[in-house]
Amino acid sequence: MPICQGKSSWPELVGATGEAAATTIERENPLVDAIVILEGSPVTFDFRCDRVWVVVDSCGIVIQPPTIG
Repeated sequence: MPICQGKSSWPELVGATGEAAATTIERENPLVDAIVILEGSPVTFDFRCDRVWVVVDSCGIVIQPPTIG
């Protein structure tokens, strides 16, 4: 697994809104794009240092810790 620069995990954002979480992630690590997705949506499984999946429930609330991947 590659070593990525900057902060790589945001467990403190579980329970936040997806959009607020994405803004925080991109502010704390400007090297990544935070992508908000609905739980169960198909995603690619290739590892990328510049991507963070922000998984939300049907109410738009983050349900798992966003991490680089």
